[in-house]
Amino acid sequence: MLTALKQAAAIGRSLWVYHGDPARHRRMGRLYARFVRPGDLVFDIGSHVGDRIRCFRRLGCRVVALEPQPSLVRVLRLLYGRDDGVTILEAAVGARIGTLALHLNLANPTVATGSAGFIAAAEGSPGWERERWTRTVEVTLTTLDALIAQHGTPAFIKIDVEGLEDAVLDGLSRPVPALSFEFTTIQRHVALACLRRCVALGFHRFNAALGESQVLVHDDWIDDEAMARWLCALPHDANSGDVYAVHA
Repeated sequence: MLTALKQAAAIGRSLWVYHGDPARHRRMGRLYARFVRPGDLVFDIGSHVGDRIRCFRRLGCRVVALEPQPSLVRVLRLLYGRDDGVTILEAAVGARIGTLALHLNLANPTVATGSAGFIAAAEGSPGWERERWTRTVEVTLTTLDALIAQHGTPAFIKIDVEGLEDAVLDGLSRPVPALSFEFTTIQRHVALACLRRCVALGFHRFNAALGESQVLVHDDWIDDEAMARWLCALPHDANSGDVYAVHA
């Protein structure tokens, strides 16, 4: 009972943090409007409590949203289950089709992960001392290629999967117009692997936003080598953000 209450309280906090700031949502709308237009298809990989779904729908996009945590899928279905423009799938995304051991952080569902390396990197790192992954569930695993085969090619893919971003991109073999992937300063090598994969997929220009700022940090788009240098130079307490990739 206490565990269920703890989990419910954590989800409530996430709903407040990610849905409760109108200024943040305005910034998010301005940012994603650079990449999508009304009628476009978007993949939201790692939907959490659905704040990106909300933004993409306000921009007139259709959304295929994937979230592997059963408790959060229930939240997403309450929020968007009656919206014909949103398809909610209870699954993780990776390099292959199968299953994945998902490690749950009941006090902070934002950082559930399928990466043992992510948990190891967080252990003892400043800012991560209180994080604990105390439960593991087996979840369905699919790939971006499989999603494209079923739903069509998206105009934009948002990837936020706590340390498995490179695996998600390894499951993509065809070009898409634009995408973003989360990075963390505890696992910069994952972000660098994502950059290499993006280049192999034909992406040539990159930008980034720190944390939940929803504001691009570079006035002009930069190449992969410059982005790699920027990522490596970030101080540890920058913590996280998103890299954006476009072709031209």
